[in-house]
Amino acid sequence: MTDRVDAIVIGGGVVGLAIGRALALAGHAPLILEGEADFGSWTSSRNSEVIHAGIYYPQGSLKARLCVEGKEMLYAFCAERGVPHKQIGKLIFAHDAAQFGELEKIEAAALSAGVHDLRWLDRSQAQALEPELDCAAALLSPSTGIVDSHSLMQALLGEAEAHGGMLVTNSPVDRISRQHGLWQVHMPGEMEPVVSAPILVNSAGLGAQAIAAATQGLPSTFVPPLYLARGVYFTHSGRVPFSHLIYPVPEPGGLGTHLTLDLAGQARFGPDVEWIDSIDYTVDPARRAKFAAAAQRIWPTLDPDRLQPGYAGIRPKISGPGEPAADFLIQGPALHGQEGLVNLFGIESPGLTASMAIADHVARLIR
Repeated sequence: MTDRVDAIVIGGGVVGLAIGRALALAGHAPLILEGEADFGSWTSSRNSEVIHAGIYYPQGSLKARLCVEGKEMLYAFCAERGVPHKQIGKLIFAHDAAQFGELEKIEAAALSAGVHDLRWLDRSQAQALEPELDCAAALLSPSTGIVDSHSLMQALLGEAEAHGGMLVTNSPVDRISRQHGLWQVHMPGEMEPVVSAPILVNSAGLGAQAIAAATQGLPSTFVPPLYLARGVYFTHSGRVPFSHLIYPVPEPGGLGTHLTLDLAGQARFGPDVEWIDSIDYTVDPARRAKFAAAAQRIWPTLDPDRLQPGYAGIRPKISGPGEPAADFLIQGPALHGQEGLVNLFGIESPGLTASMAIADHVARLIR
């Protein structure tokens, strides 16, 4: 006999857990299905753990709106729940005057998105904050921060569970059928569904397209292509003379190799952008020279021998090489006509920052 629940969320990353929490608070106690042995094993645990201010994204985009909204929600949630985080600020710098135009574009995009706290710094002002930074000018984003992503996910899950939600791991989804107004989830090798619900949210990240393609009644025109963009990080052993996050102007496919700090003050450089054909988290030690060159554009006196292979993440992109960066794609019943179904695609950066705002957006689409 198939178990019935109020709602099913596929994917136990930070966005899936935030959606589970939002549904639980709205009275739809969800079952959160995660294919791996633990929550957040993919993109959510393989990023820079930055709380973004919302300064890079086009006016009117979901990324712009949900990042700005999500940032405020995230800071408040972390403060209330004791989730480790710190608002340390970020410098986005120009190497020379030829890049001033890029900083001006970033400043304009930030203002259009409702971010009004950016501050333009000349070389001396930037170096007064970060003496080791080699730059011609910079933008200071004081509302950028960092968060312990694992603790955040634990807190989101805890609140979902406190309101009737449940996480089930080691539960890969093979296909979705539809019967009597209910979405029915089938596991690999199982002909009969194991669970059903009137509400189904596909927040499977890198697996979202495969789940959508295997959903009965959903036309293939609503399943976008998936492009994999791997980003590698190299960690730095020892202390660094920086107290802010340090970013160059963005590059195609990402925000450029930058310096981020964890809550213990340890530094890592990355991520870069590498288009790949299959999921592969390998970090090639031979790439250290490339990372050292990028890192030395931030910190000229960096010792390359202190850089070690760290980890890799993969961005679940819906736009490919050479194409403009795509917005978040969140499809609800009003778009595809399937009652109770929401699919999320292309939830890359700033997905962690925007996670709680994305969750509220999904809850509204269902209502």
